[in-house]
Amino acid sequence: QAQVAESGGGLVQDGGSLRLSCVVSRRITDIYALAYFRQAPGKEREFVAAINKSGSMPHYSDSAKGRFTISRDDAQNMIYLQMNSLRPEDTAKYFCALDLTGNSWATSHRETAYELWGQGTQVTVSA
Repeated sequence: QAQVAESGGGLVQDGGSLRLSCVVSRRITDIYALAYFRQAPGKEREFVAAINKSGSMPHYSDSAKGRFTISRDDAQNMIYLQMNSLRPEDTAKYFCALDLTGNSWATSHRETAYELWGQGTQVTVSA
């Protein structure tokens, strides 16, 4: 079973930036979709962004659109989430997720489309 590990979280001020990284212990060139989700205290886990196999179709939540950028580096087996203009409401634990079975891209915003998850990295944005 492959392992997934996120890093790059931390404490940042309102308006600041962070780049999250996700390293996978296996080749990701054949992985259909890669995504980031987040979960704030007391709330359900929610979709943030996803990227398809070719990297040509990134998909973002309304909250992330225009501020966050997801990317993949297949040579390094890495997935990145560049987060700019951070707000206090972005405070959450951020998780990397992998679709290993090729679910429809139309479901890429759903947790159930992903089989492999990391342990998460905490992002805290202070006002």
